[in-house]
Amino acid sequence: MTQLVASGNRTMVTEFLFSMFPPLHEGGLFFFIPLLLVYVFIITGNLVIFIVVQLDMALRTPMYFFISVLSFLEIWYTTTTIPKMLSNLVSENRTISLAGCLMQMYFFHSLGITEGCVLTAMAIDRYIAICLPLRYPTIMTPKLCAQLTAGSCFCGFLLVLPEITWMATLPFCGSNQIHQIFCDFSPVLSLACTDTSLVVIVDAVHAVEILASFLVIALSYVRIIVVILGMPSAQGRHKAFSTCATHLAVFLLFFGSVAVMYLRFSATYSVFWDTAIAVTFVILAPFLNPIIYSLRNKDMKEAIKRLFHSQKRAAVAGK
Repeated sequence: MTQLVASGNRTMVTEFLFSMFPPLHEGGLFFFIPLLLVYVFIITGNLVIFIVVQLDMALRTPMYFFISVLSFLEIWYTTTTIPKMLSNLVSENRTISLAGCLMQMYFFHSLGITEGCVLTAMAIDRYIAICLPLRYPTIMTPKLCAQLTAGSCFCGFLLVLPEITWMATLPFCGSNQIHQIFCDFSPVLSLACTDTSLVVIVDAVHAVEILASFLVIALSYVRIIVVILGMPSAQGRHKAFSTCATHLAVFLLFFGSVAVMYLRFSATYSVFWDTAIAVTFVILAPFLNPIIYSLRNKDMKEAIKRLFHSQKRAAVAGK
């Protein structure tokens, strides 16, 4: 049941209802099973990548360090939303408390911004590796990689905090239906029974965050492509392109869907398209990342094979 609290002449909402999920008897189970399989694959795939990079000495490079960080973040990024989606598909109670909604928004966007910063650090790493190869070992040290990761986490978890703090002070009354598959800024702010014109500033902050990362990555890859095209060896060009292809694919998938969702300002989409775009960066992008980083990466595939072979030998030796 939706919880309401009387405050003066208004009834305050303390729970929100996710209206986009069909009840179990109307097809909820039809969506539950595929989503559960996708979630299990996301967790397993990213966990394997993270463990392989940590255990395999051949992958102790800055590029794979950032890939392992990204995989670790993906596990928590999807865990902030998908378990609640699964619950909403099989439960009659498709509600979330105001505090729970704010927490979901905070961790979802904090982890998303952190991922964007890590992708930016990966672009800088590829730029130095290809454009400044002789200086690469002295610039991209383990200490700098750790500092870039810590800075990414600091930015991600700090930038969203004022926004969530402000939203926690808003009164919510009247309708409590969130027309989205998870708690997000615009759907929740639309339910506030007060002036939320400050959301324009929020949109501007999001735009600056996204555009800054996008420009750094785009400029890095413009320079990288120019340098690669100038290489005399076809084999060298192919190897250089292959090391950047996976990162570029993840970058386009992640930033493309996020840009469509959050760089629209006054533009509006139908509820269907809002949901479809959300599915892209909440479910589809994390689902494709382990495939891109493992199945499309020769070194990663060989490292995974070595890990499983060593586990088999250890199991046989233990019998």
